[in-house]
Amino acid sequence: MRAFNLAALPILMLAASACNAQSEAGGTARSVGAGERPFKVEPVATFDEPWAMTFLPGGHALISEKAGRLKLLPPGGGTPIEVAGVPKVDYGGQGGLGDVVLHPEFSENNLVYLSWAEAGEGNTHGAVVGRAKLVRDGGSARLDGLQTIWRQSPKVEGQGHYSHRIAFGPDRKLYITSGERQKFTPAQDMNQNLGKVIRLNDDGSVPADNPFAARGGVAAQVWSLGHRNLLGIAFDGQGQLWTNEMGPKGGDELNRIERGSNYGYPLVSNGDHYDGKPIPDHDTRPDLNAPEVWWTPVISPSSLIFYSGAKFPAWRGSALIGGLSSEALIRVSFDGTSAREAERFPMGKRIREVEQGADGSVYLLEDGEGGRLLRLVPAA
Repeated sequence: MRAFNLAALPILMLAASACNAQSEAGGTARSVGAGERPFKVEPVATFDEPWAMTFLPGGHALISEKAGRLKLLPPGGGTPIEVAGVPKVDYGGQGGLGDVVLHPEFSENNLVYLSWAEAGEGNTHGAVVGRAKLVRDGGSARLDGLQTIWRQSPKVEGQGHYSHRIAFGPDRKLYITSGERQKFTPAQDMNQNLGKVIRLNDDGSVPADNPFAARGGVAAQVWSLGHRNLLGIAFDGQGQLWTNEMGPKGGDELNRIERGSNYGYPLVSNGDHYDGKPIPDHDTRPDLNAPEVWWTPVISPSSLIFYSGAKFPAWRGSALIGGLSSEALIRVSFDGTSAREAERFPMGKRIREVEQGADGSVYLLEDGEGGRLLRLVPAA
């Protein structure tokens, strides 16, 4: 059952212009112009189709490039080093090298976790997650002992909706977003791990306390189901798991992820199919978990963090979401049991990734060729 009171949640239906959008509950979402922004933008480095980043102790950053390169950027910027030993990726469509995160005990074990797309038989494709040790030797870096610890099952045709975002929780378990691969019904099929949030031990084995562990097979991996294309995953300051998810034609979502819960796709959505066929709204199925915030027109959420730094005190506890089609940084605020979009900052480029630096600065990766790494610091 849901812990939030749905009647108290402001459901956002945002104007296409993104200017002073009104929520159904009467709240407002401010679109903040460059002259009003509480930050200034500092370009740090440029990459080729960057997809994800993570910071190492000491300030280095690992940045993945979709075509299959992993770069190690020195603290503060400079010339990045290309990391050797990266797996061969199935590059095309939405596929390629994806997320990169550190093991919670990276300082002791140097383990790095990566996601990527791999090819299968008969023109099929699927996402995988692997881990390796990062070895730095003077001016070079490499991945040693790479092993694949999880695969989407089954591999299917098409190169969309891999999702494959990864995060470690406070429980030291590995959480993976697995998209439904534009096939719709796998999201409700417990014989497939598509359209799910996955929970594993750090070695890829299945925790005994997973909600469907007794079923065995890929169902044992599942933490939640009924998802579409989840491109953001993060834990808030209280240890609660959240994801953001691309809806179909409308209905992008921010979801509070609960153990064993069904989020309804494709049975329900606040958007419709691209061919115009309607999908019943979430409120028609109160037995299925509805989003805390949803957007129509869409923002195309790409990434998610919960801000905890000191540089932007007004943002502490807020969710920061990168927007692709919206070309924006979106801030969602929380007040007790309610959540709402508080501010939207147009960035003029598709934002693929948002991260927080150790000093509380916010970092953004622009999408596509020549995508810049941007550092946001207080304007004054």
